[in-house]
Amino acid sequence: MSARPEEMQLDIHEYMRMVGERARGAARAMARANTGMKDAALTAIAAAIEASASTLQAENEKDLEAGRQRGLDAALLDRLELNAERIAAMAEGLREIALLPDPVGSISGMNYRPSGIQVGRMRVPLGVIGIIYESRPNVTADAAGLCLKSGNAAILRGGSEAINSNQAISRCIHAGLAEAGLPAAAVQVIETTDREAVGELVRMQEFVDVIVPRGGKGLIKRISEEAKVPVIKHLHGVCHTYIDDLADLDKAVKVAVNAKTQRYGTCNTMETLLVAQGIAAQVLPSLAAAYLAAGVELRGCEASRAILPQINAATDADWDAEYLAPILAIRVVADLDAAMDHIARHGSNHTDAIITESLTRAQRFLHEVDSSSVMVNASSRFADGFEYGLGAEIGISTDKLHARGPVGLEGLTTLKYIVLGDGHIRT
Repeated sequence: MSARPEEMQLDIHEYMRMVGERARGAARAMARANTGMKDAALTAIAAAIEASASTLQAENEKDLEAGRQRGLDAALLDRLELNAERIAAMAEGLREIALLPDPVGSISGMNYRPSGIQVGRMRVPLGVIGIIYESRPNVTADAAGLCLKSGNAAILRGGSEAINSNQAISRCIHAGLAEAGLPAAAVQVIETTDREAVGELVRMQEFVDVIVPRGGKGLIKRISEEAKVPVIKHLHGVCHTYIDDLADLDKAVKVAVNAKTQRYGTCNTMETLLVAQGIAAQVLPSLAAAYLAAGVELRGCEASRAILPQINAATDADWDAEYLAPILAIRVVADLDAAMDHIARHGSNHTDAIITESLTRAQRFLHEVDSSSVMVNASSRFADGFEYGLGAEIGISTDKLHARGPVGLEGLTTLKYIVLGDGHIRT
């Protein structure tokens, strides 16, 4: 919902309170909306985005030019850009969300109790979701789509660098909502670039049920510290792959190379490789050759450098580093227990993997490593909502409540108990 001119004369506290009140009202309407209405809205928004492609690019160019004037680097400008391919992908993403099963209203665990009542649980929307993100304007469409399909109202606060792009996408969203007969306030994109809007949003307990931050560590750290509303988040991804001394060498090389080199700037990319001392001399030379051929800088412990004298020495800081770059820390460890001790001390509870042919050791790793995704003989790069069959994700959570791991549509809902009786009374 676009703010009217008189609303923007309000101070930021009054403006955000108005946004919150509208979202709370819209959340009730969204809870009533059936699957057909939600899917119709998603399809209509996709069509509006495609029809407005030239306008979206023109508005995006304003943001790009402002970014150039501010000295944004090439990587940030790339994330900010909306080209024809990315606009088409936004529309396609919304249509894909429309095809996903609707989690809302599903009932599970219905059982008769000795009293004669039936007790079960129903999946329902969370209510109002606040999403705070940076740079990529396509997140506006993605986040809106996921919130709508899961029956929630959304308050979206994008980065100031994408204000024109986000508002243009917002107009497409509202056109689609209107066509489907859903309230405009079901998705509100904050129109002010005032940073205090974020502070207000994360403290509006009476209007907002959960906050989802998407961005760098600085943004997530600030929100985690300031929020009075529950937050679904992960702060960083220090992901490990442990090559056990009972690993298949070909498997180990293939998986460990992919875990690091398939893509560098993602939270599920391996940052530390742990290798059992019993197999290190056999596997590290092949791995080092593959990594160096890919342009990866290797930083190793004393034992790994004894095998690979050409690599750099690791410091204590390397074991806690999320590089998001072609840099890899390597440590030789005594055994499985030592590997799990390292992960417990230096990991981020995101994604950790073991490469082994031992079922017993694999089961120990699965049970004892306390991360949101734990893998056996597979690349950490699979820790993703699409790869897990969720269709799409709003983010990844390393917390234990209420969602953990990739957060898809089901993660944007909760459960309530339902009780069915026929005049039953408690005696």
